[in-house]
Amino acid sequence: MNNDLNWNNRRRTHMTLAVFAVVVAVAIIAALATTIHRVDTRQVSNDLPPGTIGLAHPHPPLDRAPGEPVK
Repeated sequence: MNNDLNWNNRRRTHMTLAVFAVVVAVAIIAALATTIHRVDTRQVSNDLPPGTIGLAHPHPPLDRAPGEPVK
């Protein structure tokens, strides 16, 4: 009788692990699919520095030293 209880516990553990593995696999596939869907594959022109979208403008240097309060 003790072996039957042990087998039932093993079967329940294996079933739980299998369900968990399926849920994790579905979550990973869904994450990959949404990530790949949102990736923009267009090429950026060479006119702009990397990381900009063309809206950035250079700013003049500040007239105060770091740590000095704003007047």
